[in-house]
Amino acid sequence: MGADHRGRADRILDAAKELLLRWGYRRVTIDEIAKLAGVGKGTVYLHWRTREQLFFAVGAREAAAMLDAVVAGMRANPDEIALHRYMRRFFLEAMRRPVLRAIFTRDAETLDKFLASPARQPLVGAKLLASREYLGVLEGHGLLRDGLRPEDLDYPLPTIVFGFFGIEPLLPAEVTLGLEEKADVLADTLRRTFEPERLPDCAPAAERAIEIFEGLSRDFRDAAYGGGNGT
Repeated sequence: MGADHRGRADRILDAAKELLLRWGYRRVTIDEIAKLAGVGKGTVYLHWRTREQLFFAVGAREAAAMLDAVVAGMRANPDEIALHRYMRRFFLEAMRRPVLRAIFTRDAETLDKFLASPARQPLVGAKLLASREYLGVLEGHGLLRDGLRPEDLDYPLPTIVFGFFGIEPLLPAEVTLGLEEKADVLADTLRRTFEPERLPDCAPAAERAIEIFEGLSRDFRDAAYGGGNGT
């Protein structure tokens, strides 16, 4: 993708993101996005064939940026590849990005019918949360509890993590934990549930784990810019 093409796509995505957060999915039209981005309506459709695919691209670009932040943390400190540390950062990064926060907390006011769209499923699937390949690296280096296989986490891991996102609208007013505190509780829950009592050195597994997340970031970036097919 050329620089001009990419720059134009980013302007459109920036406009779509701004209007989505300002008005919600139901009210935003392609005409309004094109006007704010300073392009013609037909230009938008040169990048994405449908409105739904455009909004998927908004989320995919945010997911790629989130994963880039995750990778930067892992490169700075190999201990960040441990499951509880990765998920702590995942939770914080997602909750600090309004589009991802709306997706993970199922904010109907912002996303409306997009919540039920098949296009949004890859953004909340297990692949983004923790791929089998990444969990296999953890298993191979003794970073999962003895006898725990990657496939054993298919149900409990997303149930726990997405529960921390999903409970947000239901929390009573007296629960006043800050975001960092919530992330700490999530990390402690995962540490006690899935990891050995004493974690071994994470450094030997770090490079492979980082490669996996870098590849996942590329996948989401390609989904955002690579033809608008939402896959």
